[in-house]
Amino acid sequence: MTITPDQISGQTQERSPALESKMRPKPEYDNPDYKGSGKLQDKVALITGGDSGIGRSVAVHYAKEGADVAIGYLDEHNDARKTQEVVESYDRKCLLVPGDIRSEEVCQEIVKKTIDTFGKLDILVNNAAIQYLEPSIDDIDPAQLGDIFATNIFAMFYFIKAALPHLKPGSSIINTTSINAYKGNSALMSYSTTKGAILAFTRSLAKPMLEKGIRVNGVAPGPIWTPFIPDAFGEEMVSEFGKQVPMQRPGQPKEVAPSFVFLASEDASYMAGQVLHPNGGVVIGA
Repeated sequence: MTITPDQISGQTQERSPALESKMRPKPEYDNPDYKGSGKLQDKVALITGGDSGIGRSVAVHYAKEGADVAIGYLDEHNDARKTQEVVESYDRKCLLVPGDIRSEEVCQEIVKKTIDTFGKLDILVNNAAIQYLEPSIDDIDPAQLGDIFATNIFAMFYFIKAALPHLKPGSSIINTTSINAYKGNSALMSYSTTKGAILAFTRSLAKPMLEKGIRVNGVAPGPIWTPFIPDAFGEEMVSEFGKQVPMQRPGQPKEVAPSFVFLASEDASYMAGQVLHPNGGVVIGA
């Protein structure tokens, strides 16, 4: 089922990060019509920000394709346990590892616990991020600026450095960037800048990783109905969310997750340094 803007009531959450369990309507992370075919059978994936939103949907779709998953998240424990419950309902294992990924030591520990539990790592999905609404550059707080860069881009460096000794030829790294990396967003200036950095990082990393037999690609979602939205925006902006794209509606996480399945699977064996664009019909240039 798709969602139209008039189905979304104006809503915000006092807690940050916002919780998927508090959203109305709830984001759709599982597609009953999606039938797994073993594309990721017995693989192990580490997904940051996998407690909710796009990350949860990726975890569920990976499980349907036969993968075990480790979930890195901050402190949204109930949301994370829901992700674990759904993954395990598809007879796959799900490890929950909370922690603040602004710290390189925490990123190293999340990778270590994944290896200790599963014995290997095949897919790294760098998905965790934060964003702040910034009406003008004068509203950008230096401490928040440091936090957003540390969470959104620095942590990707930390995770890849920690994961690399365990990745083998055929492994895949997938980074979540954004439509804002291409179009910019004056109200989300610092967030958009980090997403542009992720795009450049993905392209820069692709060639040296190919020398190790590892493919690096990205996904750049458009407006997707996730906890990100009531977390960052006021009620009026939330009620208008998604109207700006040609499809005139926000996307659901389940409409994004198959892009991550494709890039992690052998179906994408001839792709590296590329970005997929589930964005509601916006045509993106180079």
